Amino acid sequence: MARAPLLQLSDTSLTFGGNPLFSELSLVVQQGDRVALVGRNGSGKSTLMKIMAGLVEADKGDRVVPPGVTVGYMEQDPDMSGFATLGDYAASGLPEGEAYRVNVAAEGLGFDPERPVETASGGERRRAALAKLMAEAPELMLLDEPTNHLDIAAVQWLEDTLRTTKAAFVLISHDRTFLRELTRATLWIDRGMVRRQERGFEDFEAWRDKTWDEEDIARHKMDRKIKAEARWAVEGISARRKRNMGRVRALQDLRAERAAMIRRQGAAALSLESGPLSGKKVIEAKGISKAYGGKDIVRNFSLTVQRRDRIAFVGPNGVGKTTLLKMLTGEVQPDSGTVILGTNLASAVFDQSRAQLDPDMSLWENLTSDPEMRVGGRADQVMVRGEPRHVVGYLKDFLFDEAQARAPVRALSGGEKARLLLARLMAKESNLLVLDEPTNDLDIETLDLLQEILDDYDGTVLLVSHDRDFLDRVATTTVAMDGDGKATVYAGGWTDYQAQKGEAAPVVQSEKPKAPEKAPEPVAAAKKSGLTFTEKHRLESLPGVIDKLTAEIAKLEELLADPNLFSAQPAKFAKASEALAERQDAVAQAEEEWLMLMEKAES
Repeated sequence: MARAPLLQLSDTSLTFGGNPLFSELSLVVQQGDRVALVGRNGSGKSTLMKIMAGLVEADKGDRVVPPGVTVGYMEQDPDMSGFATLGDYAASGLPEGEAYRVNVAAEGLGFDPERPVETASGGERRRAALAKLMAEAPELMLLDEPTNHLDIAAVQWLEDTLRTTKAAFVLISHDRTFLRELTRATLWIDRGMVRRQERGFEDFEAWRDKTWDEEDIARHKMDRKIKAEARWAVEGISARRKRNMGRVRALQDLRAERAAMIRRQGAAALSLESGPLSGKKVIEAKGISKAYGGKDIVRNFSLTVQRRDRIAFVGPNGVGKTTLLKMLTGEVQPDSGTVILGTNLASAVFDQSRAQLDPDMSLWENLTSDPEMRVGGRADQVMVRGEPRHVVGYLKDFLFDEAQARAPVRALSGGEKARLLLARLMAKESNLLVLDEPTNDLDIETLDLLQEILDDYDGTVLLVSHDRDFLDRVATTTVAMDGDGKATVYAGGWTDYQAQKGEAAPVVQSEKPKAPEKAPEPVAAAKKSGLTFTEKHRLESLPGVIDKLTAEIAKLEELLADPNLFSAQPAKFAKASEALAERQDAVAQAEEEWLMLMEKAES
């Protein structure tokens, strides 16, 4: 006997701001469904999820939830008025004796249930809302960006919990790895239409691209047919006095159908331009330490950042990643140790708190009030990489329309605020990018574009992110912070770091391991092996150098494997080819040096 669906929407339509967001939409969520809900920023994903939750009423259509079925929704901005602590809010509505569920979720998600509501950050409030939903364990969970503001350990806990749950769930997320691991079906919102595929997010992009290709072919065929029919109609006037009016009406219908086709929204015109070339050595940190309130942020940490490095900083929330970034860029002074900045640096910073944006000012004012973007006395233009641009034209590059230009920033969604911050950052020439949580709220297409322009960027990138897929795509080096003052440097991105941390010695350690009680003196140990002390140190460091170069070579070879790269982007192809040759030479030299030192040590 077929089971009744947990939720069903039928012929649902909703108009928002004068424009139809959905029209005659229908969908069904069955027991056991694990669904990715995907679409561009502004396509209506969150609104659709609120309709599914019964929080937004559609203009027309039916929402059916069978009696006894519970549907839970994770609130983005939960109302906690009347609750003293985050734990009180998360446990509200639970049966007596079930409050322990909140503590289990709080431990996994990394927040303190005893935290007073009035002192809690937005991220802590969101984690409490997620813990409330997990503790209530409804039969259908609706999760809107649950991984935002979670560190990687919390994301993995949530991933493991959802993997084993018996409940059905619908997920909105920008985290590709999270979606790939969990989903078995995909709902795709595109220009007011919702399509469903009975495959998880792993197959989404191929499905999307095939759908768009078929749509382009159909549009091209229709354009050709309209052109041919229009030619017949014009020529028929001179050839015949009486035309086939049925055919003329068919042409009118074709034109009406073509006009009704909604063109796909273009991609944001993200573009980065490097400023003057920085020195080869961008940052050199030697033995830096920092503590706040008796807690070590980092202890005896050393790092050399070279031009074009892409260095990612990972670790739990609150471990001090942003503080370490600020020390490396000179904004915060270490308690001990030194940081030397390279020559000719021009920095651009993406701040995770969006503090550079004034929420009460309009998008227009947020751009024109920036001293670095101001164009003399012109209030309608901004300076973009040395060239004046009209404010509205530049905002359109980032998918904002003219009406939004005069709206306050506080009215924007999280993804729109991130795009506006990118617009400010990308207007300036730079050779050092500091990106603190840039991936939060951005849709998948914009993340793809951001990754591509970072690949082409001639400067250096320092990056904090909890998006594992993005880290793998961008980072050439990963600095892992574990919370006790130790920071360890690994070659490659997130997956490389995971593979290395349990199998091999890291490239660099911020804190040297304690020596055994009767360890030989360094000089004596070097003489015993037949190497000088400097040669011994070089022999120990070369495997890490080789690992890093090998990871970079793999990324470049993957890029050059694209058969369209040479014809579509010849400059990028040439740059990648040159970089590949340099790294292949470097790894060959490093391997030869390692062999020579090993032979000397053994002899």
